[in-house]
Amino acid sequence: MEAPGRKTFTALCFYTALFTMSEVSSEGIYLPSELHGVKGESLVLSMVTQYRLEGAEIQGSWYQTPPGGRKELLVAFETVHNRSANQVSSMRHRDRFSFRSPDMSLLIPRLDEAAEGEYHLELSIQFPNKKDPLTAEVTVTVTVDVPVSTPVIEKNPSSTVVEDKENVTWTCSVRNGTRVRYQWLRNDVHVDASDRHRFSQDNSVLTISPVRKEDIGQYHCLARNHISQERSLTKDLSVFYGPYNLAVRSDHGLRTGEVFTVNPGELVFFHCQADSNPPNSFMWISKSRNSTEVIAVGQRLQITSYKLAQAEEFLCRAFNNVTQKQDETQFTMVVARLGTGKEKFFQESSSFNPLAGVILTFLFVIVSCVLLVYFRKTCHPKRVLLNIYNRPLTEQKRPHRSGHEDATEDFGIYEFVSIPGKMESTQASSRSLAHRESVQDLHTTIYDVIRHVPETPALATQGLLGRHCEA
Repeated sequence: MEAPGRKTFTALCFYTALFTMSEVSSEGIYLPSELHGVKGESLVLSMVTQYRLEGAEIQGSWYQTPPGGRKELLVAFETVHNRSANQVSSMRHRDRFSFRSPDMSLLIPRLDEAAEGEYHLELSIQFPNKKDPLTAEVTVTVTVDVPVSTPVIEKNPSSTVVEDKENVTWTCSVRNGTRVRYQWLRNDVHVDASDRHRFSQDNSVLTISPVRKEDIGQYHCLARNHISQERSLTKDLSVFYGPYNLAVRSDHGLRTGEVFTVNPGELVFFHCQADSNPPNSFMWISKSRNSTEVIAVGQRLQITSYKLAQAEEFLCRAFNNVTQKQDETQFTMVVARLGTGKEKFFQESSSFNPLAGVILTFLFVIVSCVLLVYFRKTCHPKRVLLNIYNRPLTEQKRPHRSGHEDATEDFGIYEFVSIPGKMESTQASSRSLAHRESVQDLHTTIYDVIRHVPETPALATQGLLGRHCEA
């Protein structure tokens, strides 16, 4: 009877020779390309195949190649009808690895640094009713990591820095963790590399050189590896900067660009402001053709002007005592009567759109033309003017009468004169007016009117007026 050690050695030689002579193929056999385990915990290397293995005879081995080491046999096995037999393990790794049937997986009970490396599974599968066996070899890389602890960040220098003059160095570190990668964020936005932002090889150190206003914010870092991720507390970066965006404003008068127009005698306040840390100191300067004069110090300037048509130039200068930077802006004050109410309304209306003015003018012309045409068609102005021109002066000045006023002016003797050749028209007119049958009757009627003059002037006037209208 052979000793167990001799049988084990013989089996190892057999399987080694088998996989050495066989052609290796991974078609239809799958393993993850990379597995990340947690130090101190277990890890299972499971194989997946697309074939049905019922009734197949399987022979295989698990090998490990440590980083920088040689390939070593861990487990050799033989499975018939889903039953494992003749499992052979290396005596050196018997307690560190174990084979699991029927999925032919390899169990690592407790991960440590020695468990890292590449693991190879070599198989030979003989299917029923198949002449040649299927051979395959698959490889998986195993890494053992330690979870990262909460990272801590530091800033150097810890005090507030001056823009364009100083640099800032941020450092992120963890107490525990393997294969740690770092990432920096400002106000929860990733900080990318640039001419002023540089990182160390593992991104644990961020250098800002030189620092500027736009670098102000809250910084934190992320520490991560394949199995965990942690975030640090935030720290603020404070920067001395400015002045920026210097401007002068006033609540009085009318402003057009850099010109302020104010009423004579009005008390005017000007305010100078700029973005700066720390706050700026301000100086107000009056400018003339040949000289300048400092007239006030501080953020506000008070002026009272009395001269009409007066224009004065001023300058506001802002200075940051820490950054040693300054900026200045110039403006002009003009004294003129602005007025109130309608005057201000017209000033505001002066900025009316020119196109709207053209449209309004065009509409006014059209309406005027329409009214003129309507007046000509309805009133006949030419005929009215001719009638007025041809009327006697006394008639033009005589007031309008209704026919019932005093008719003494119409009293007198009326006589018809016969004109040769006009008898017919005269007779026709007389018949139509007096309803008489002859001219003789017409003359008699007129004579009777004159002869029978009423004694009462009013009655006489009425009768005469009636006959006059009939004539």
